[in-house]
Order: sequence, then C-alpha cells, then structure tokens
Amino acid sequence: DWTRRPNAKDDLRAKARELRLQGWTYDQIQVELGCSKSSISLWVRDLPKPERKRSREEAAAIARRGWEAKLRLREEERQRTRAAATSEIGSLTDRELFLLGVGLYWAEGSKRKPHNPQERVTFVNSDPDMISVFLAWLRLLDVDPTQIRFAVHIHENADVQGAEQFWANHVGVDRTGFLKTTLKRHNPATNRKNTGDTYRGCLRVDVRNGADLYRRIEGWWYGIVG
Repeated sequence: DWTRRPNAKDDLRAKARELRLQGWTYDQIQVELGCSKSSISLWVRDLPKPERKRSREEAAAIARRGWEAKLRLREEERQRTRAAATSEIGSLTDRELFLLGVGLYWAEGSKRKPHNPQERVTFVNSDPDMISVFLAWLRLLDVDPTQIRFAVHIHENADVQGAEQFWANHVGVDRTGFLKTTLKRHNPATNRKNTGDTYRGCLRVDVRNGADLYRRIEGWWYGIVG
C-alpha cells in the first residue's frame, strides 16, 4: 500500500495513461506533460501500444521536441535551485568576507614554494566575479589602492585590446595603467575551448610590497586549518 501513497506525480500519471489510451506515443506524451520517458514507460506499460502512423522524419521531430521540453524543464529547475540557494546567503559580515578571502587566496593565489621562496601577493583568475570578491577582500584589509597593479594574461590570437578594455572597465581603472599584457603563444595542435567573443583571458592582481601581507595570509590560512 505504501507504494500507492499520494505523491506529486499522481496527476501526471493519470494524464499520461489517459493520453496513452487515446493512442499517444511516449514522445508525444513527453512533449505534452514535460516528464521523462522512463516515468511514462512505468506508468503506461500495461496499456496497449498505439498503432504507428508517422514517418521517421515526423518521429524524429517529435522526439526532438520532447528532448527540448525536457531540457527546458531542467533549466527551469536549475534556475529555481540557484535562486533559492542565492537567497540563503544574504549579506556577508566582515568576518565572513575575511575568512572567504583567505580561502579564496589560498586556492587561487600565488604561494611560496621551496624552489621559489618569493613572498608576494598575486591573484590570477578568469572569472570577473572572483576578481570582484578578491578586490572587496583587499579593501576590507585596508590595502592601499595605489599598491594594486593589474595585468592581463591571454592567448596571442585573441582580441587582446578588447580583453584589456573589458578588465579595465570591470575594475574601474584606466587601461593605460595596466602592466604589460602577457601573451600565450598559440599552438595550432591544441583544441582550445576558450575562444570566441566571450574569451577575455585572465586578470592578474598584484599587491606591491606585499611580503608582510603574504605572511599574514599564510598565518590566517594555517589558523583556519589548525
């Protein structure tokens, strides 16, 4: 009996069975109701199969519409989940932003290595939102804005000037104030995915005279993990 308890799909199941008895195919029912073929199959498997009266082209078109309907439902569900998760965050306290920034830097920023003992604060990322959060973190730490430098890293066959202008607009700095752009040589044998108008390379953020800040970041991180 517990398998027959009411649930959110009972109405869909009843409608699917009604349409199947009218001679509808799985594809047609999927387009109409927006549910998966696997669910439809379970709901109507005891009913007689309808007589096929369509060509392969018609069947393919119906299947395509069914898949598009499924993708649309997936995207709607993704957007609902994302919106609900966004609302769970709310406003960050200074301490929350502080801890977030420490973890963000230790994941994406440069770190001292045995083979490279330099202690400097350098953060590189292609995500504008990551750059925005990092800069907000630097402001929270009262880092002098005049000590912050920017540089673009990008493939040489991309729109270099367009990328420089994009990042300059994003961080609110004149492009002429950027450090020299680092160009990565193009390898024709590489099947790159980061191409097109939306490819803007990465932005590097340097904090000049940042050795003391780097040591504090290192200490903060080990304070978290310890």
